Amino acid sequence: MTKIFQRFLFCLLCLLGAPALAQEADAPIQQLLQHHGEIIAKSSRKTIAPAIDALAASGLPAAQQVLERWQAKEMWRDETSGLFVFAEEIDRDTLRIFDPANGTEIGAVPDEGYKQLKPNSGIRGMIGAALVQFQLSAPDPVTRATALDAIERDPDASHLLALRNAVGNESDPALKARKARLERLLTIRFDTDTATRIEAIESFAGDPAVDVRATLNPLVATRIEVATAAPQGDDIARILSVGSDALPRAAAYALLVEDGLVAPVLSRAEKRAALIAHLRDGAVGGYQVAQLDREDARDAAYAKLAETGAVAAVATEAEVSAALDAHVFYERFIGAPPIVARAALRALDAIETKVNLNRAADLVLDALSLASIYFLAAIGLAITFGVMGVINMAHGEFIMMGAYTGYVVQQVIPNYTVSILAALPIAFAVTFLAGVAMERLVIRWLRHRPLETLLATFGISIALQQIAKNIFGTQARPLTSPAWLDGSLVLNDIVSISYIRIAIFVLALVFLALFLFVMNRTRLGLEVRAVTQNPRMAASMGINPDRINMLTFGLGSGIAGIAGVAIGLYAKVTSEMGQDYIVQSFMTVVVGGVGNIWGALVGAAMVGSLQKGIEWFNPSNTLAAQTYMILFVILFIQFRPRGIIALKGRAAEA
Repeated sequence: MTKIFQRFLFCLLCLLGAPALAQEADAPIQQLLQHHGEIIAKSSRKTIAPAIDALAASGLPAAQQVLERWQAKEMWRDETSGLFVFAEEIDRDTLRIFDPANGTEIGAVPDEGYKQLKPNSGIRGMIGAALVQFQLSAPDPVTRATALDAIERDPDASHLLALRNAVGNESDPALKARKARLERLLTIRFDTDTATRIEAIESFAGDPAVDVRATLNPLVATRIEVATAAPQGDDIARILSVGSDALPRAAAYALLVEDGLVAPVLSRAEKRAALIAHLRDGAVGGYQVAQLDREDARDAAYAKLAETGAVAAVATEAEVSAALDAHVFYERFIGAPPIVARAALRALDAIETKVNLNRAADLVLDALSLASIYFLAAIGLAITFGVMGVINMAHGEFIMMGAYTGYVVQQVIPNYTVSILAALPIAFAVTFLAGVAMERLVIRWLRHRPLETLLATFGISIALQQIAKNIFGTQARPLTSPAWLDGSLVLNDIVSISYIRIAIFVLALVFLALFLFVMNRTRLGLEVRAVTQNPRMAASMGINPDRINMLTFGLGSGIAGIAGVAIGLYAKVTSEMGQDYIVQSFMTVVVGGVGNIWGALVGAAMVGSLQKGIEWFNPSNTLAAQTYMILFVILFIQFRPRGIIALKGRAAEA
């Protein structure tokens, strides 16, 4: 009874409101929908495009809302009158319908007699593309930015005019620049005017962005063709030389075979298989098996078979050479008119030059980043090695201790920024004390005995690794960087550097300045330099070399601990992490010069630059880069055994 009563009320409302409904049926948007009513109701991706294009190009105020509601599956059609309405489901049997012309509510009606339009994903995508032109001029800048993102993902010729109309009305400078750039990219792809396309192409000369290259590359697409004489025409990109990298000999002959100009060539294995297949009574093609021990005999036997039709005819090597010499191979532009393609080629050449320069800049940044890491790792070793002459094989484990200290601090202090700032001095204190203990308990008793010192520190290195495994396990522990260190500083699509690497570079500069201040402006630095240059004379002047050695070893160990915190922000924190840097640290010290902070800096720059340079030539094998670096250091010390910046004073003569 309830449903019957609802239908009665609906019929009564229709009778009372018939004049109004009839008037709304004459609205321009409704007439447009009625004109394309059948294909809209059918909802086929193959046939729906005219309806969507007509709505987008109509200029009617209601067109945007119609497209949006259609995309959201909120548009229905009255199967009796054929009129389209917006509708919301009140319950399973009732709809609240709205007039598409002005969005006003018509009323609540039973859903019988109304059919919901359910566009599939393909049609919704087409509607979304049509909505872009409305979104480009939306009041909300986020909506406009979203529209630009949509165009960048799936550009279409229909977007070009909408972009041109939207550029002049854009108030946001950043969005206006994006619109103007995107308009030029779409001009290159879709504009029909050659001069306009060339102007847009030339505006991007030297721009190394990926989207520019992705737009220009299809324009210079070519197809390899073959002729008996040199071709003429503006669309000829270049003449190819047979046997070059662009056209190997086999590929050139394959083109001739594909065009039906010559017979195919068989490989030796294929020819042998064909001869074996036609072997009869110890002979094939009139040749005895014993005679087929030469290639020319096998060719002759195969030719006999070809004459009888037993096998397909093939070309001999002489015929192949003659055929290749008789034809000209060339590339023809197929991606764009020749004048546009050549403009794109010129732009791509300029871009390639810019790309190479940017790659060089990126390589330099990588080298500086790696050098700063090596400098932090080696500066402590340079101090202890220079002042005490101790080869500390456990130096890498002090780096590991610093990284684990940072991890422990983060477990106590959950704020990553505060924990990292706190971890730096704590790591210094922990590794400083560990270094002092090691010097007091082991190093001081083995002074002037380098072999025993090396073996002892190597044993301590193994022991510290095992202790770390027992405490923290073998699984890598996270040392999380603060959120403000996430991501990278992106200069363009080629050059970028992570904020963590920048922070490490800044930290290296800070420690360089701090170390220079300590060494040149404090009494401790004066005493360290005195002991470094002449321990006996320093002792005669009242300086305690034993105390200086202890503090120096502790200072070097403490700096290694700070380096461990910095390195742990981007590298895995494990018990073996120190071993990844001990070799590079020694190379840095040896190349730069023992006992000299400037030597350590120059050595780190050289080692980092050479390693990155070698990796650039062979990026798939970083182990080879380290091997070549070791060979370089061995050769380097043959010619300059004291390093780039040699130690001055009597210690250098010891």
